Amino acid sequence: MIFELNEEQRIVQEQARRFAEKEIQPTLEGDEKAHLFRPERVRQMGELGFFGCGIPEPYGGNGMGFFESVLIAEQIARVSPSWRLSFNMQNLGPALTVNQFGTEEQKRRSIPGWVSGEKLGFFAITEPDAGSDVSGMKTVAKDGGDHWLLDGRKTWISNAPVGDVGLVYACTDREQKHRGITCFIVDLKNTPGISTRAIENKLGLHCAPTGEIIFEGAIVSKDMVVGRLGEGFKICMWMLGNTRLGCAAGALGVAGACVDLSIKYANERTQFEQPISKFQMVQAQIAEMVAEHEAAQLLVYRAAYLKDRGKSSQMQTSVAKLFASEAAVHAANEAMKIFGSYGFSSEYPIERYYRDAKSLQIVEGTSNIQKLIIAGIACGHQPNR
Repeated sequence: MIFELNEEQRIVQEQARRFAEKEIQPTLEGDEKAHLFRPERVRQMGELGFFGCGIPEPYGGNGMGFFESVLIAEQIARVSPSWRLSFNMQNLGPALTVNQFGTEEQKRRSIPGWVSGEKLGFFAITEPDAGSDVSGMKTVAKDGGDHWLLDGRKTWISNAPVGDVGLVYACTDREQKHRGITCFIVDLKNTPGISTRAIENKLGLHCAPTGEIIFEGAIVSKDMVVGRLGEGFKICMWMLGNTRLGCAAGALGVAGACVDLSIKYANERTQFEQPISKFQMVQAQIAEMVAEHEAAQLLVYRAAYLKDRGKSSQMQTSVAKLFASEAAVHAANEAMKIFGSYGFSSEYPIERYYRDAKSLQIVEGTSNIQKLIIAGIACGHQPNR
């Protein structure tokens, strides 16, 4: 399967590359040290249409699909993996999910703000004792008559400290386990009974805010239920099938950056009176990085291609996410060795890619979870949806 970009896709790819290099790169070193998140940058990306992929035009969509979203996110992640997360928070997560399962009123009220970047999105699934086991979540929503009362705690939620409106998954019938989970649209800043706390001590992704959300009798109106009661687990799995693709695109960006930086450095760095790129062991490292990146790119592009055509792609998305994230970690690790002491220095970007890459093996389903999904479908235990 050959993916040759058409003229429009090349323009989109180039636009994303220029934005990353001109708008993100100049302040990145200082922003990383300060753990600084710039909401205006999300709005800039929204104005350029980066978050409109897969969204109908009446809600701010741009007529493009998953493939273009992957191309854009890949280019952003080549410069900063932190800023790749905005694609999941604004587009691939909340916006696409509400477009698929929400009411017309919910779509008109919420999607345009996410797509434009005016409203910072988020989705809250993970809890202190419920990560990979989504059905084990303990956050509950109790029927209060004309509203729901949310109680519980979510953790490791991207955009939690800064988010405006997003999706929260909670149990409306704990006895039904995964069939008792419901999805809600929640306004973090204008709902009494909600507080947030930033998680600042992270290995990487320093420009991407992460935190906890605490619900203490938070009132959510009945018209903010997405889909039907008890349909939340199905909605969540559908959403993760999209956000995993965003992670895979980010992994492509990380791996591609590590490859390019390693080749450039190996051609410039001399030892024993010749560039280290002439040494076979360095060549072997670069060859592995290039081969894995090329393979990952084909896998990620294939998953996006299938999604754009409405074909079954759950397994292909998990394969792409697994392989691309592992390739990114391996590329960062090999780049660190090629750079030697300079790779270990914070004056060079390799140590940042090394730290940021590790998140890709965890978020949106760990590498182990992806293996379970792949094996389950391959062995016929579950369908490829």
